Amino acid sequence: MGPKTDNLKMMRNEVSTSDDFSNELRDFKAALETSGVHGALRYLNKRTPHRYTGFYKYDGDTLRNLAIYDKYDPNVQKGEDAPMAATYCSLLQKQQALEIFDATEDVRVKGIVLTPVTSYCGVLVRDTNGFPFGSLCHFDMKRCQPRSTDFPLLQAAAEILYQHLHAV
Repeated sequence: MGPKTDNLKMMRNEVSTSDDFSNELRDFKAALETSGVHGALRYLNKRTPHRYTGFYKYDGDTLRNLAIYDKYDPNVQKGEDAPMAATYCSLLQKQQALEIFDATEDVRVKGIVLTPVTSYCGVLVRDTNGFPFGSLCHFDMKRCQPRSTDFPLLQAAAEILYQHLHAV
């Protein structure tokens, strides 16, 4: 294989990746349109090994659950609120995106946040003025394989969910 073939192959992969993202974003929007926020969270959750996918709002010292999808109990649509200090979502205000494979071994969070959550993958949700509003995340009490490939869709979905909830 020569350089031209390699370049062509790379371009095809880039197009394929871009096409995949476009398709995923289109499917996410369709899920939101037809099944609401819970359906949109279900769509995102199907792509991850994590049990939960949630949409949260920062409210002072409390992280308010706006909607949740539980892989093992799909009828649950609202989760519990939590103290901000006991959440990885609180760290997003500085980091914007965070992935934790195993919190018991991750030096970035070990001892900083006391929570039963072991695996986490989340992005910051910003309001229309660009200020931190909350988070969109996957999480589980067990270890889950890293899903950093989910970040582009999670970031796009976070903005769309915020706009959806504030358009009403």
